[in-house]
Amino acid sequence: MPYIPLEEHLPGITGLLEYRKDTAEPIRELTQFLLRGPNTLTEGERELIATIVSHRNLCHFCATAHTAAADILLGESNTTTRIKQDITTAPVSAKMKALLTIASMVQESGKSVTDDAVLAAKVAGASDTEIHDTVLIAALFCLYNRYVDGLATVTPQDPNFYQSLGQRLKDNGYNRLPQGYDHLKKQHEQQ
Repeated sequence: MPYIPLEEHLPGITGLLEYRKDTAEPIRELTQFLLRGPNTLTEGERELIATIVSHRNLCHFCATAHTAAADILLGESNTTTRIKQDITTAPVSAKMKALLTIASMVQESGKSVTDDAVLAAKVAGASDTEIHDTVLIAALFCLYNRYVDGLATVTPQDPNFYQSLGQRLKDNGYNRLPQGYDHLKKQHEQQ
């Protein structure tokens, strides 16, 4: 049960963003830019960064939502499963292995990132901007994970919820839906 009054039909981060739309606006804008804006990393690769950080932070809501989004964007689910098991044997490029390793280090602590990890990413072909964006995405998802879990938001257990959310993230990105979330309230009331 959430520690503050949140709309029951808006689990996880969505309820928090609706609770404080004024603080949500810059958070959504940054997230939209980092995960959906122009970048040499694909949207699927950026969702993998969100996935590994959320998974390692044990944030069920975020890990499941971003796994679904990554799976939809990549067109398969093997990659997300494998990066959670072992980044070094996952079916991604050497550059992505190095960037996911850096993201995992950021998840532990910003000070966990090493010169060797950054050098390995550069040797594997990562640009300075890709390294920067990886660290920023990882740090942002640490914020999200702590925000969601720190206020004990509702975490649906139905896998279909996350598939729908993953599709919404693919289709609409991280912007607030123009029509709001009343359709989710109607769905919730019908259950």
